[in-house]
Amino acid sequence: MPVAPEIHLARDGAEWADRAATLLLTFSEAAIRSHGRCLLALSGGSTPRTLYTTMASSPWKDRFDWPRIFFLFGDERCVPPDHPESNFGMARTVLFQPLGIQDDHIFRMKGEFDDPQAAAQDYESVLRRLTNGPPPALPKLDVILLGLGDDGHTASLFPGTAALGEREKAVTVGFAPTGVRTRLTLTLGVLNRARVILFLVTGSPKAPVVKKILTPRSEDDWVLPAALVAPEAGRLVWLLDHSAASQLPAHGQAVQNLRP
Repeated sequence: MPVAPEIHLARDGAEWADRAATLLLTFSEAAIRSHGRCLLALSGGSTPRTLYTTMASSPWKDRFDWPRIFFLFGDERCVPPDHPESNFGMARTVLFQPLGIQDDHIFRMKGEFDDPQAAAQDYESVLRRLTNGPPPALPKLDVILLGLGDDGHTASLFPGTAALGEREKAVTVGFAPTGVRTRLTLTLGVLNRARVILFLVTGSPKAPVVKKILTPRSEDDWVLPAALVAPEAGRLVWLLDHSAASQLPAHGQAVQNLRP
């Protein structure tokens, strides 16, 4: 049976960013205490960018144990790393370079490969090497950050696409309906094995889909990609600002036991 989601609410803006940094600090410290390092998969987008900017600024930059944190990615657009749409490029600009993160602590998806399938296989090999996890077992990461699209997608797992049905691979090719269409993405199997999943969601435009995911009313709601992130162990944490949570019942309070 899937674990119940933990819902955390914060006021829009700086309070949300501080809460996000606090949660991530707590999760990374727990992983480091447990096994000496934290494997952290980053997300792209404007909401994670706010978190990364906060992490790289005072006082947060001095609180994390950076030498023991290793950075991975949950998805990537198939573009070169210096492309303005690159998730790695954004993280490099706002997080890695300001903090002076060493290159051997950063493991990016190689979106510039001519063959996306080869890029997916390459990144799967990276994950298996880091986690010492040969197939058929899927890699287990410590913390995976996820965003949420208006259509219910997360990472680069979009509604109705083949990537949602992948059950054996750790990394696959996803296809977006707009923008840079070809993507690389972690699969649901890897997402659902993580020790912590942390959804980062802000803004009133996300309120309708947040309601669908966390208080589903129909089969269509249950099969949205973000709703399929339903681990049976570990923690599933949603951090919402009040705008994103505005359509939830008991708005302003923790919402519990929303999944059957």
